[in-house]
Amino acid sequence: MGFGEIMGNDKLKEECGVFGVYLKETDPTIARTVFYALIALQHRGQESAGIAVSNGEEILYHKNLGLVNEVFDEKVLDSLQGKISIGHVRYSTTGSNTAVNAQPFVVKYKNGFLAVAHNGNLVNADILRRDLEEKGAFFQTTVDSEVIAHLIARETKSDLIDAIIKTMEYIKGSYALALMTLDSLIAIRDPYGLRPLCLGKLNGGYLISSESCAFNTLGAEFIRDVEPGEILVINEKGVNSIKPFNAKKSLCIFEFVYFARPDSTIDGINVHRARFNAGRILASECPCDADLVIGVPDSGTAAAMGFAYESGIPYGVGLIKNRYIGRTFIQPGQKLRSLGVRLKLNPLKEEIKGKRLVMIDDSIVRGTTSGQIVKMLKEAGAKEVHVRITSPPVKYSCYFGIDTPTKKELIASSLSIEEIMKSIGADSLGYLSTEGLIKSTGKEKGFCLGCFTGEYPVEVPREGRKYLFEKC
Repeated sequence: MGFGEIMGNDKLKEECGVFGVYLKETDPTIARTVFYALIALQHRGQESAGIAVSNGEEILYHKNLGLVNEVFDEKVLDSLQGKISIGHVRYSTTGSNTAVNAQPFVVKYKNGFLAVAHNGNLVNADILRRDLEEKGAFFQTTVDSEVIAHLIARETKSDLIDAIIKTMEYIKGSYALALMTLDSLIAIRDPYGLRPLCLGKLNGGYLISSESCAFNTLGAEFIRDVEPGEILVINEKGVNSIKPFNAKKSLCIFEFVYFARPDSTIDGINVHRARFNAGRILASECPCDADLVIGVPDSGTAAAMGFAYESGIPYGVGLIKNRYIGRTFIQPGQKLRSLGVRLKLNPLKEEIKGKRLVMIDDSIVRGTTSGQIVKMLKEAGAKEVHVRITSPPVKYSCYFGIDTPTKKELIASSLSIEEIMKSIGADSLGYLSTEGLIKSTGKEKGFCLGCFTGEYPVEVPREGRKYLFEKC
């Protein structure tokens, strides 16, 4: 049993967060700027972290397994000085969780130095890798980022932008990229805009980030989102935008359900407001007669407020989250494994005893955590627990940078809503409709809904296995 299982961690996980900064002059504190930005993006990946800096002559870097504040100390940050820098936090989906797979990935090739930080997942990475190996390429890691670096580096007869465009013609899937050369910072978003990426400004310099919350942390100005299929080249000439592809926005809607921080705004949509709206719509679609609305922290909190606002049922705090559990701890023995989610959540008995509760959560993946929370609430004295979910049933695997269980592990792929309700011990169960989820964003279209519908914006691989994360 792994750490996540013991913790009752039954959430989908984002793969990565990227950040970059371009300054006009060398700054001895540039790595600290990236360090604080990566802490703001820590929710997007907690397994490894890395920072690379260009000083105009070479690219220096440091990366390792661990949280951002575990990987970097004062001495390391002081050693990374320059005018351009990129950073990365990672949760591994493609490639194992080893130090060698930490990013940014840095290479020296015929045309110079190149550093790559990638958020997303290439659905044709295995095919491209085999082709490159047959042509003599050597790989140090098992991550998509190295495939991208090799594809760019082999275009030695092209200038860098032409090499990037050619590479984008080869790679298929999701990618928000922060690239760095000795003199330029480059932001790239795939033609479907599956993963978020935005542009900001700070003290005359420019920033790129997976989420705008990192700009807020630094006191930077948000300029705009990088558009799907867009390449931004940032150097001494300013910001140059190149749009070589026909783009069709298909942003992962789970950014609003769970992944993104509530203080971020993505493609013009505020995450907190979208979650609040989802709760309001859910109250209309799946009404409930109850005494108190509670949210499963943290992503269920705003939605619970919205549900309470729309339904007229009072909002309250029914679950307290322990925020001081690190990445590792001494695992409980067999007799204590029933601790489960209690290590993360604890019911507030005085608030819920004798009451009929509406419990708002963002999703049900395997169903294990939901069942434990319902049981915990009832043991604490709740008279009834009515579960409401602010997304449709998750029935299909994701191929675009989200660590989704195999289809057979997704409870909604094999059980009806009535059966799931009985499985988790709820008194009733309701899901937000796909139409309701889209409506909560304030937009009418432009989202990937593949994990709900099985319809993907990019053709997904079917060779040898039915789902990307499922063994043959």
